Amino acid sequence: MNRRTLLAAALSTSVAGSLGAVGTSQASAAALDPSLPPGGNFDLSIWALQLPTGSPGKPDTIPPSRLKGASGYSNSSFFWTDKNDGSMTFWAPEKGVTTPNSKYARSELREMNPNGSGADWALAGNHTLSAQLRVVSVTKNVAVGQVKLGSGGTSTKPLAELYYRPNGDIFFGTQNSPDASGQTLHRVGNVALGVKWTYVINVSGNRLRLTLNGTPTSYTIPAAFSPYRQYFKAGSYNQSSSESTSNGAKVKFYSLTVRHG
Repeated sequence: MNRRTLLAAALSTSVAGSLGAVGTSQASAAALDPSLPPGGNFDLSIWALQLPTGSPGKPDTIPPSRLKGASGYSNSSFFWTDKNDGSMTFWAPEKGVTTPNSKYARSELREMNPNGSGADWALAGNHTLSAQLRVVSVTKNVAVGQVKLGSGGTSTKPLAELYYRPNGDIFFGTQNSPDASGQTLHRVGNVALGVKWTYVINVSGNRLRLTLNGTPTSYTIPAAFSPYRQYFKAGSYNQSSSESTSNGAKVKFYSLTVRHG
């Protein structure tokens, strides 16, 4: 079994079988050192950071080699450690540099392989993204976790996205097909703004499973996605745009774990 784990010290996560029977305990803020950059509290060796800065269509990207460790990258504007609770904090304004296929700015981690190449795994197997987080500000909508399409076809759509809205509603958006046919939105819970919550996204074969604060839901992955490989994303992918650099979405992570088996 190949395991790559990004874990705050006090969080324990277990994944059993292809069902992804996952239990997530509450992380202790005491396990996070507010004096360290995010890479000092989290193993960022399997992530690259996409920022809302750079040139049009080419946002700045920070590789794992610059993120990891106690002297790793920190940016007080878009990606930093909260000095009060040690959380890994992402800020994405409504105005910022975007990727070529999106009109929304992001401060978001992109899953990588240990050798520095982009993660690109098949649906077969057992793939799990787990997090504890809280959203402290959002204008319209923010994606805090994604399963993104990689190689295998021409589509750049996500297989699934987890959204948080200002009223606390949480939606899981599952892509109907690899083309531009849109998503089906599933309301999966409600958590007040500023309150911690947990999610576990599991991909195994033709099943996509979400566990939100311990409550599981399950979805069938359409056969049209079978040729595609995937990778995880997590952070603040703001889902609104304007000319404002003060409006946007701020998301704080207290734990983040990736496992493949």
